Amino acid sequence: MLAVAGCAVAPPRTDDPLQHFNRKVYAFNDTVDKLAIRPVAVGYRKVTNPPVRRSVSNFFSNLRMPITVANDLLQARPKQALEGSGRFLVNLTLGIGGIFDPATAMGIPDGDTDFGITLARWGVPEGDFLMLPLIGPTTMRDVWRLPVDSYFFDPLHYLTSNHKFHHGVYYIPSVLYLVSLRAQAIDAESFLESAYDPYAFLRDAYRQHRLYKLYDGNPPADVIERMQGLDQKGFDPDQLLQEQHQWEKKNDDGAAKPANAKGATLPAGTTGHG
Repeated sequence: MLAVAGCAVAPPRTDDPLQHFNRKVYAFNDTVDKLAIRPVAVGYRKVTNPPVRRSVSNFFSNLRMPITVANDLLQARPKQALEGSGRFLVNLTLGIGGIFDPATAMGIPDGDTDFGITLARWGVPEGDFLMLPLIGPTTMRDVWRLPVDSYFFDPLHYLTSNHKFHHGVYYIPSVLYLVSLRAQAIDAESFLESAYDPYAFLRDAYRQHRLYKLYDGNPPADVIERMQGLDQKGFDPDQLLQEQHQWEKKNDDGAAKPANAKGATLPAGTTGHG
């Protein structure tokens, strides 16, 4: 969330040609989340305490570390691949299967990458932003990480494909992983709820997050300026920020109006062209 602070003063986007479709999918995902996914995540938080949730998160983070290692190798980054392998082995053994995280205490970096970042490092353009049903935000480039990482690099895939499970038991680890991710996101819901255009906020937040991941958290200054629109002629971030503050004062109850609601008016920074 700290990485997406720039969205508050970003100019209207003109690179979202699939916006009409994406907004419908966003509305569908939001409805499904409110009716089914979020209640499960809230229940998960109620029956667990922070140490348990942290252990579950540690376990799945370590279990998915081979995805990062494989992509580091594809990106020709042997040092990061070696660090990731060391982290995986330390947490798998000393961390009792990954429930604990002694690797962090030992100073081993916690890298995180995927096939979408691999394609980006080899020069594949980002492509159009895309909102997928039940999956959420991605791009034409990042969407390839779903089949590639899940099929070739994810240990869960090999576990389920080489063992016979009955009554859908093999879905339990994946479901628990997704529920734990959704439970972590509950603490950040206020950011989305306070946005005057939640779809645009999520879209820009996703793109900025991916950009920061591509540059290991330190994108060049000129990249940040292009991302925030500072290189565009006539762009005034102070004016857009003032418009947002005015909108927040008018809506101090914290309830954001839907971007496609009848009669809804969006500030200049998040027009429907966005």
